[in-house]
Amino acid sequence: MTRSLLLLTLLGIPRVARAQADSARTAVPDPVAQLVARLDLERYKATIKGLTQFGDRRQGTDRNRAAVDWIEAQLRSYGCSNVSRLKYDYQPPGAPSPEGRGGQGVRPARDTTRASGGGRLRGIRARTGVNTDSLKQPDLRVRAINMQPTTPGAREEVYCTKVGATHPEEMYIVGGHMDGHGWGEAANDDGSGTALVMELARVFSSADVRTDRSIRFVLWNNEETGLNGARAYVEQRRALQGKEDPPGSGKYPEPTWLGMIQHDMMMFDHGMPRADGTLAPEQRPGADVNIEFQSSAKFAAQAQQLAWIFQVANEKYATDYPATVGAHMTNTDSAPFQDYVAAISLRENERGTQIGAGWDPNWHQPTDLYTTYSDKDFRLGLNAAQTTLAAVAGLVGATIK
Repeated sequence: MTRSLLLLTLLGIPRVARAQADSARTAVPDPVAQLVARLDLERYKATIKGLTQFGDRRQGTDRNRAAVDWIEAQLRSYGCSNVSRLKYDYQPPGAPSPEGRGGQGVRPARDTTRASGGGRLRGIRARTGVNTDSLKQPDLRVRAINMQPTTPGAREEVYCTKVGATHPEEMYIVGGHMDGHGWGEAANDDGSGTALVMELARVFSSADVRTDRSIRFVLWNNEETGLNGARAYVEQRRALQGKEDPPGSGKYPEPTWLGMIQHDMMMFDHGMPRADGTLAPEQRPGADVNIEFQSSAKFAAQAQQLAWIFQVANEKYATDYPATVGAHMTNTDSAPFQDYVAAISLRENERGTQIGAGWDPNWHQPTDLYTTYSDKDFRLGLNAAQTTLAAVAGLVGATIK
């Protein structure tokens, strides 16, 4: 007999009351915790590894198209419903900008003390840019995979939807961009974000998971050329929100957007560059998941509120790394959404003031390879996945049957 049960017996509390007390002490399983537990480091790594078989997945190439096909096949294998493709045409309007975002043209001179999207640049800054020299890739296998140049024309990006059981007409969009460049494998930029979105699609698509509201998982294309895939999605589908098609069917091809959550570079937080421009070889002990919204956006207040929901979810459910909230979201696929709905971005560092200042030496470089990263790096990405899964599960009313 347990001490608590013995005490109840000695106090003369009836058996029914003792049974009620025991039942109260038996915690009801938390469905969010159960779903988060379905994320696995090795599965996350394996998905990133699968993406790197297509090299940098540069848009407008056969390797990019093969990667889109592979992503679709994976989503279907998870049981994710309504797997679809958005099609658009990409014609570069000008030469690539100095920072490698072709299609935006040559950028005018800017204030070098301020980061794009806002925020003051501070501390030691290292060189950033896009590698365009194939000979800087020492791995001949990777060099060969990436050899085909990009060409203009038709583009496709794949998405799937977890349809809400109670409010199928409302949804959250969870995204990451599958294209990259730089003559590496785009393992971090943005294999890490793409794999995160795919892992969330796997978990939420399980047959025993029910959600009140819908979730759409989108793997953007053409991010590196100026967010063109995300812009095409907004242009083609924004006006379709909340329209039942066919009427009376209870089906909503484009549910009303409740929020958009982007994932772009999830793994590398080794701190500020040293005086010589080099970075520490291992993840810093104070690494964190950066959650950003854009303070100048029309939906800034709603986006800030959404960001804090994610921070609270991280505090409760992430296993290793904390989250911080920042007000300068820029140059990522959530930007085309930010004036239409609450939009946030999760990443490894602050996009403008840290990534833009050289805090990730592998960004758009031949060194962005799967083998570059350690389990500590991969685990930071997994913590971002835990954060998003937990927050979205709460927002959509996820339960386990």
